[in-house]
Amino acid sequence: MEIDGIISALIIGVVIGILGRLVVPGRQRIGVLWTILVGIVAALIGSALASALGVADTKGVDWVEWLIQIGLAAVGVAALDRAKSGR
Repeated sequence: MEIDGIISALIIGVVIGILGRLVVPGRQRIGVLWTILVGIVAALIGSALASALGVADTKGVDWVEWLIQIGLAAVGVAALDRAKSGR
């Protein structure tokens, strides 16, 4: 992966993390860095999952891939929030 691919993956991860956090109802007790990390992981896993399903490369915007990534980020944010609140 080249440097421009890494930078774009980080930017997309930030956006995915923020959108995932907005999808989860209520207040989350995790920080911004955790949200970004969850978004990056969700973006990478979501891209792999979309490729496996054959919906990663479509004409125009890849809406299905974005929905998969945002859904994974929302699950990740909710799970991390639940784990942190259990202390």
